[in-house]
Parts: sequence; C-alpha cells; structure tokens
Amino acid sequence: MAKVCVALSSLLLVACTKVGLGVANLPNAFSDTETTKDIAYGTEPWQTLDIYVPPHSSGQSLPVVVFFYGGSWKDGSKDMYPFVGEAFAKQGYITVIADYSKYPQVKFPTFVEDGAKAVAWTYRHIAEYQGDPKRLFIAGHSAGAHIGAMVVADKQYLQAEGLTPSIINAFAGLSGPYDFVPYEDDYKDMFGPPANYPNMQVTTFIDGKEPPMLLLWGADDTIVGKSNMDKLIAKIHAEQGSVESKIYQGVGHADMVSSLVWFLKSKAPILDDVTDFFQRYGANAEKVED
Repeated sequence: MAKVCVALSSLLLVACTKVGLGVANLPNAFSDTETTKDIAYGTEPWQTLDIYVPPHSSGQSLPVVVFFYGGSWKDGSKDMYPFVGEAFAKQGYITVIADYSKYPQVKFPTFVEDGAKAVAWTYRHIAEYQGDPKRLFIAGHSAGAHIGAMVVADKQYLQAEGLTPSIINAFAGLSGPYDFVPYEDDYKDMFGPPANYPNMQVTTFIDGKEPPMLLLWGADDTIVGKSNMDKLIAKIHAEQGSVESKIYQGVGHADMVSSLVWFLKSKAPILDDVTDFFQRYGANAEKVED
C-alpha cells in the first residue's frame, strides 16, 4: 500500500494515469452523489465546471465549496478530481470544480479571471442545484490555492463580475504559492515582466477585510516553500485580519490533495480540518452517512 500511496501522490503532482484516476475516483461512479458535468460558466470552451451534490432531503439547501485544482497553472483538468467532489459530498457540501485557462495559451491574470467567473457563476446559479449561496466557501491546492486566494484577496476580480469577496464565507488553501518571485523562464514569462510580480502575490492585496483564511502546508513539501504561507500569515496579522494555519509532519506537496482519496485519507486529517474550519464560519453542514 505504501508504494501505491507514493505512486498516486507523485502522479497528482501534474497528472494522473487513467488507471490511477480510475481507482481514486471509483467511489463517485457508484455513490448516490449527483454529478452534473461540463456546465458553462463563460463563453470560452475551457470555461466549464462540474457540480457534485450529495443526497439530501427535498427543499434542504447545502453549503457550497468551489475547489480549484493545482498543476503549476499549466496542467490539470476537473476530470481528474471527482474524488474531491465525493470527499466533500460525504461531509454534506455541494462541490464545484472548475476548469480554467492554462499557460502557455494564456498568461497571468487570465486564469485568475476564470476563477472569479466560476465563483460568480456559482454564487448566482448554485441555488438551482439546492446550494446555498450564502454559505459559499473556496478551497484550492497548489496553483489552485493561489487562484482561490487571489480571488479572495484582490477585489478587482470579483468586482469585474459585479460582486465582492464578501460573498465568500471563508477560504482554505492547501500548499499555495501565495508570495514568491519567479526564477524559471516559463514562470517569468507567465507572470512577468518583473514590475508585474507584486500583482500576482496575494500579500500585496491583504487589507484585513478579506474572508477568514485557513492555510495548510506539509512539512515534506519540496515544491512550494513554507515561506509562502509564512509571508501571507504575517501580512494578515499585520492588517488584523483572520487567519489560521496548520503544518502536517511527513506530508508532501501532492499528499495535501491525495489525502482526500478514499484509501489515503489517513495520511493527514486535511478534509476534517478544512470542514471544521468552514463549520466555524457558517457552513452548519451535517455529515452524510455512508
């Protein structure tokens, strides 16, 4: 099992094999979770999202999580992540997983703009799926955590959609690169020129009024440094905002999201920590029994 865990975690750094994904996403294929795929949230072909709705009584509205996956802003697909939708569904949340544009077809900030559009669509339409737009949360892993945090912190993105970050109850980021300076050529091209770097750093926009944040990081992460979390925490504290954090010993970068896979959940209590945090900020969700 240890070798399987390591292999799946490694695959989730960028992409998974069809076999690995099939195993990870097997429960969704046989569960009572209602999955609606490829809903357009914009006019571009990549602007689509999937919705995972757990079984619930008629007329009961549920809290909503918009989850952004990672992949270095270059790779990944919502089709890789039914296991995330299923994991949150088991906790009583409707989950929205959106695709977004990738480099090199686009550069920053297009993928963040896509993220804001997906959040705006969710806020305006999730009631049609019995979701409660007043209990809206954002979560993300790696590059997806960066996208989610930018939507939460930099007001311009939701303002472009006629909304403000006040529609978001709370944010949970898993190993997000919130404050770094690009040094590899592709990232320099993606986020540059250097004068533009502050605009892609979440810390630039923290004013203490953003929704509460939970920042999580694995001590064995060799992909995204702890300094990203530390700098964001320091800025939020300086602005008297609300932030909590947790470090998991023995957990690497990909483990942070692969821990949501049904047979890897014991790796770290990440799902419980995220949903407990959301509960404290208004989710009030009841667990769905297996």
